[in-house]
Amino acid sequence: MFSLSQRLQNVSNQALTFSFFIIGFIVASSWYQLYRDDAFNTPGAVQALGANLNMRTSRYYGSNQGKPKQNAKVNFDLDVDLSSLFNWNTKQVFIYLTAEYDGSKKPNTKSVVTFWDKIITSKKDAVLKLSNQKSKYTVWDLEDKMEGRDLTFKLQWNIQPWVGPLVFGETIGNTTFTIPIEEKKVKENENDSNTSADESNGTNKPKRKKRKAKARSNSV
Repeated sequence: MFSLSQRLQNVSNQALTFSFFIIGFIVASSWYQLYRDDAFNTPGAVQALGANLNMRTSRYYGSNQGKPKQNAKVNFDLDVDLSSLFNWNTKQVFIYLTAEYDGSKKPNTKSVVTFWDKIITSKKDAVLKLSNQKSKYTVWDLEDKMEGRDLTFKLQWNIQPWVGPLVFGETIGNTTFTIPIEEKKVKENENDSNTSADESNGTNKPKRKKRKAKARSNSV
């Protein structure tokens, strides 16, 4: 006969085996429902409206040794229906608006920053229509400036289930936005170009006057 410890071991092994089967069934059925509802091809309309640029010297805003670092925030419109991401195994959905861009000094390198995020806990709150929404975070680059960068915005999502691994994806419908260059700097560049053009044309009258004055003083 089996002893009591052997019987308990057999029961626990069977219970553990059945639990793995149940977990596998839950994960497989929830994934099947996501594919059936075409959740991985959810369309989303994202449009960036404008950007605000600020120079920060605090290390909390990316500054290093007090050197100014340009920080950027954006305003955007968002229209998306994420109802297909919810099923009986969905605990909550974490969505986040990211922007991807190339480096100016190293064009082959790509950087990704997050401007905004939100946690959705119910299916009734999965329909979002935001107008002129301000970004939640201010971002900066490893380089000094963000202006002039071509940003490709993507709305990405992450399903956190009750049972099983996390599920990642993104909506279809990316948009590109170029951070404008500040007007003050554009005017300064125009003034610099004008002064350099004047110097190339030979308009150095003040220097000639000084030379004449020196010549007169020597004659006296």
